[in-house]
Amino acid sequence: MTVYEKMLATLDSDKVKEQLSMLYGSDEAICSAQAERYKELVCRHEKYFGNADELHMISAPGRMEIGGNHTDHNHGKVLAASASLDTLACVSKRKDSFVRVRSEGYPLIELDLRTLTPKDNEKGRTSGLIRGVADRMVQMGYKVGGYEATITSSVVSGSGLSSSAAYEVMTCAILDRLYNQGNMDFKDAAMISQYAENVHFGKPSGLLDQMASAAGGLVTVDFKDEKPLVRAMNYDFAAKGYAIVVVAPGGSHANLTDHYAAIPQEMKQVAACLGGQFLRDVSEDTFRSSIGSLRGKVSDRAILRALHFYQENNRVDRQIEALEKDDIEAFFREIIASGRSSFMYLQNIYAFADQQPLSLALALAEEILNGRGAWRVHGGGFAGTTLNFVPYDLLQKFVSTMRAAFGPKSCLILNIRPEGAYELK
Repeated sequence: MTVYEKMLATLDSDKVKEQLSMLYGSDEAICSAQAERYKELVCRHEKYFGNADELHMISAPGRMEIGGNHTDHNHGKVLAASASLDTLACVSKRKDSFVRVRSEGYPLIELDLRTLTPKDNEKGRTSGLIRGVADRMVQMGYKVGGYEATITSSVVSGSGLSSSAAYEVMTCAILDRLYNQGNMDFKDAAMISQYAENVHFGKPSGLLDQMASAAGGLVTVDFKDEKPLVRAMNYDFAAKGYAIVVVAPGGSHANLTDHYAAIPQEMKQVAACLGGQFLRDVSEDTFRSSIGSLRGKVSDRAILRALHFYQENNRVDRQIEALEKDDIEAFFREIIASGRSSFMYLQNIYAFADQQPLSLALALAEEILNGRGAWRVHGGGFAGTTLNFVPYDLLQKFVSTMRAAFGPKSCLILNIRPEGAYELK
């Protein structure tokens, strides 16, 4: 029996069915579809790469940002969760330093990990993420080497669930499993992934996306120190009668890099004026007493964005407290307040007056939910997604309204996945 036949047999086992239920939810139809997805990937790997001594099925989740919009890059606080959508790889080890990757819908990627310095022609490319992960792992004392991987992803690029973080965390898990003992601390995986995205991929992201993907489950993260403080939380929104729905209303991501980059830059300008590198270095009282003197030194928008930062940090604390007290209505009030602050102070809902899909999605959510559940911008903003907590009795109306406005694939109904990077065995 070949390794491919063994893996296909394993994927039919009761043990694997339990693992799939844990990762993707208890719905039998969904778990059955996932099993077929895994099998198809195994068959494609055999077709693309042929003989292999061993196979590994490694998955990493997308993420949901639940509280703490644009706070991580200034060492703030967040509430986040890993999502039931993932990037999945069928992997076999090579005996050299070459990496060969076939991702669904994309041409073959080939690179040699003997060279780990950043390359200008890999900015914004998947090869940059792979090389960047390997580069930082070697810097931190981990071993790396070649592999072949066939990859599929339900974390669609531009879905607001951070496909890049899922890919980075998955790549960490691949190299850790193949060339180390597979025991990498999830915080190391997150920081390695952020390095790859910042330095090799060329995107100035904070650490929220990678930390949520690597940690798994519902977590609160405080980025004040070099190694963030991460605390697991347990809350079953479904048991309370609410679905988590991410709406992707469309909109072009072109020409938005400067808009995204301006948010942390302007916050740091305020911090610098007050003697800090990041806003977290400056007390809220110092900031508030200095607003008059800040005007003229920085833009009014920078001051508003700093105000959002401090208010949002406080909101995260109140969100956590509300969940711990099982006060879901108080939690929803804070979610809605977070969204309004992002709209009014952070100003990351739209970049161009004639392109406002997020604004429309938020307006429709508020109209449909009408004081029930919650809605807010999700993640970076501008042309991204919204996060919605929808009562089950309104779910059909909510989804049909959003799909009528933004297209049949605009709504994603998600579960919180309890694990970060995971190898199915």
